[in-house]
Amino acid sequence: MKGLTDWLLGLHGAAVYGVVGLLVFAEDALFVGFVLPGETAAVLGGVIAALGHASLPIVLVVVIGAAILGDTVGYEVGRFFGPKLLSSRLVKGRSGRLDAARKQLAERGGTAVFLGRFVAFFRATMPALAGMSGMRYLKFLSFNAAGGIVWGTGVVLLGYLAGHSYAKVEKTFGRVAALVVAAIVIVVFVVWRIRRHRAERAAAE
Repeated sequence: MKGLTDWLLGLHGAAVYGVVGLLVFAEDALFVGFVLPGETAAVLGGVIAALGHASLPIVLVVVIGAAILGDTVGYEVGRFFGPKLLSSRLVKGRSGRLDAARKQLAERGGTAVFLGRFVAFFRATMPALAGMSGMRYLKFLSFNAAGGIVWGTGVVLLGYLAGHSYAKVEKTFGRVAALVVAAIVIVVFVVWRIRRHRAERAAAE
């Protein structure tokens, strides 16, 4: 992951939009979001914009658009290939969490699509499960778009603010201090992700 992070932070302009958009799209569209870092790419897109290597408005549009389009493709994949996906090696060992996602979808409908955008595993699987369930596309699209806009805006701005903080600390106190602050932020972020992952697993079980 560190290698990917360093590589992304070294990109500029169109390359940033293309790579970030592709990762966000693939996370949602291909039912494999639990192995593709779409959310991390979106955050780093905001960081790159703060560093002046890309345009913040364009990063926002790319991330939101890729999220909505990716979910739409995921919905269609689930509608046509749902049973094959559920029996594939890709989801082997994740049946408990899939059952939890299907339960959420059955109980909450469109709200589950919206809320699923903010949980890594559900973000990857909820669109396909919605397609399998027979949910009307227009209903799915409305909740999907709302979730994509809120999520995309939030994660990109989070990265943008983090990038500005890094630049400000570096200018005032020097590169070493900035790296220390960045390391602390990364540790806090990793701990938060681990705790959230554990809470998601506990909820699924």
